[in-house]
Amino acid sequence: MSTNDFKKASLAAGAAATMTGKARAARRNRGVKRLIRRIEDSDAETRTEAWQSAGDVGAPAVQPLALVMTHEDLEVARAAKRAMWKIVRHAGRPGAPNAKTAVVGKLYGLLGADQPVSVRREVLWMLSEIGGMRAIKPIAELLSDKHLREDARMALERIPIQRAVQALKAGFEIAPEDFKPNLAQSLRKRGVNVEGYPCVKLVPTK
Repeated sequence: MSTNDFKKASLAAGAAATMTGKARAARRNRGVKRLIRRIEDSDAETRTEAWQSAGDVGAPAVQPLALVMTHEDLEVARAAKRAMWKIVRHAGRPGAPNAKTAVVGKLYGLLGADQPVSVRREVLWMLSEIGGMRAIKPIAELLSDKHLREDARMALERIPIQRAVQALKAGFEIAPEDFKPNLAQSLRKRGVNVEGYPCVKLVPTK
């Protein structure tokens, strides 16, 4: 094959790859739109079938579903939340590291202050199941958020890596006094001895 023929073949292969990528993206977009349309359907059976099959749609559906989680129709909102969880657990299955990375990346984008508290809270619990090293910093930042600090604490407690323990320790050092017992409890759960703050289960409520 001459140099000129090789260049032509390379260009053709590149064009074919580009077209294939565009076709895949178009299919993904159609899949997401169909999922959202069915999640918002007035028929309960259609909504159920939609959220149960959401795992196959994957990461591209995460942010669109988050928008529907605050839908005025509570049944629609519930279906969207169930679909999100289906995607999270499907991505967290053994042998699917790429799917997990993609979903976790989309979840990070839903922790910002521009999102409703209810969505951010749910995302924290989702990350507690599939979040790894990269999840620690954005979760730890919410230990100072009065609306989400308890959920952030529990998420860090559940993520089974040492960096999560380090984040809990750092949070404990700067936490207001009323929140320190809660963080101390999480640290104990992770095997850290904390002096001066009794187990919250042993503190009298009356």
